[in-house]
Amino acid sequence: MTTMVKGREPNGQGREPPLRVESRQELVYLLGEACELEHGLLCEYLYAQFSLKRSVAEGVTPEQLARIQAWEAAIIDVVKQEMLHLALATNILTAIGAAPHFERPNFPILSRWYPPDVQIALVPFGEPALRHFMYLERPEGMALEDAEGFAALGKMQPLTVDDPQLTAGPEEWHTVGHLYRGIEAGLAHLVDRYGEAAVFIGPSKAQATTEVFEWPQLTAVTDLESASRAIEVIVEQGEGARGDWVNSHFGKFVGILEDYLAVRAADPSFEPARAVLPVFLRQPPDVDEAVLIEDALTRRVADLFNAVYEVVLQLQSRYFVHHGETPEELETLAKTVKHLMNWVMRYLGPVLTARPVGPSYPGRTAGPAFEIVRPAFFVLPHREAAWKILRERLATLGDVANQLAGEPGLEALAGMATNLHSFAGDFRRHLEARAAAPTATTGR
Repeated sequence: MTTMVKGREPNGQGREPPLRVESRQELVYLLGEACELEHGLLCEYLYAQFSLKRSVAEGVTPEQLARIQAWEAAIIDVVKQEMLHLALATNILTAIGAAPHFERPNFPILSRWYPPDVQIALVPFGEPALRHFMYLERPEGMALEDAEGFAALGKMQPLTVDDPQLTAGPEEWHTVGHLYRGIEAGLAHLVDRYGEAAVFIGPSKAQATTEVFEWPQLTAVTDLESASRAIEVIVEQGEGARGDWVNSHFGKFVGILEDYLAVRAADPSFEPARAVLPVFLRQPPDVDEAVLIEDALTRRVADLFNAVYEVVLQLQSRYFVHHGETPEELETLAKTVKHLMNWVMRYLGPVLTARPVGPSYPGRTAGPAFEIVRPAFFVLPHREAAWKILRERLATLGDVANQLAGEPGLEALAGMATNLHSFAGDFRRHLEARAAAPTATTGR
């Protein structure tokens, strides 16, 4: 396994330069980048998962299909942990008094947003995708090249040692671990300077915890020790405990790549993924060249996928900025996020990747672009309005899924429609219970 990576030291790791954090603003900036990175990785992995072939009718043998299904199961495990990492990073943001950060640029996210060697793009499952995933998740200090086509672009102007940091700015980190270790050191530095009570000023009740989201590692961040524990979980699951990466995301992708190459060696014609392209409904303002969907029915399916994804972000945002919700209502917000991911997006993605892009792209199918319509479009700050909007959106999406289920080849959407209407019903019942209760003047 270790033959695939080149190390600078016996354990394959070297020392990265420290990041400089002299202000809360810089810490919030770096945590925002961390959230964007976790969000981007999550979408990358989902895209690869959705691109996988689903049956022997797609030109694979039963044995090859079994390998594909095993790879998908491994990717799903990584996706779940990326969701945990995003929640933990958001908890740290909340703990230092900042808002949740779920916005990001549209894909591909090139190096004009991040340090020159960090790029996030949607790639179908295969050797380039796996090598790209390994590069992004590589242990701090490991010398490893990104997949072909991901060469560093442009330059950045990082903060200098004499920058007062009255406003935040970029810093040159190279790995996920490097970024988080810089955040951890920055937290410690600010605590040394100002004290824990002055740094950790956000409410713990506004954070995601095990009681609601069921991850045992998901705890509230209230001080430097709990923040360090959260960062340790993120780094160890991603790149591995310092020097031991076999069971980390990096190690899992190394193992999948070795298995994939072995299957390809036995059958050079083996293609585990559909010929997907990341496609958009309309030209995003932050993407230079976008493939637009031409097929009318594919456009409708992609629109539904993007809308479901947007509601997931709305639900997450509302959870972290909630005010006035009861414990039961918070549980509904969290449960609906999980159920939309597990019961709708997980099955809608492969439906989309089976659909044609259009006549200008013969043989190519539509990969979800996870479109961001506008930055922070999903923030719903007012409780009553937020719940009405969420109920309305879920009901509308259920209606659309039900309509699409009547189209040839889209029968699977009938079950998704039922689930979406059920989620809308949960929100309706909470709203009705509120309306029937004695009038309250808070939390609206």
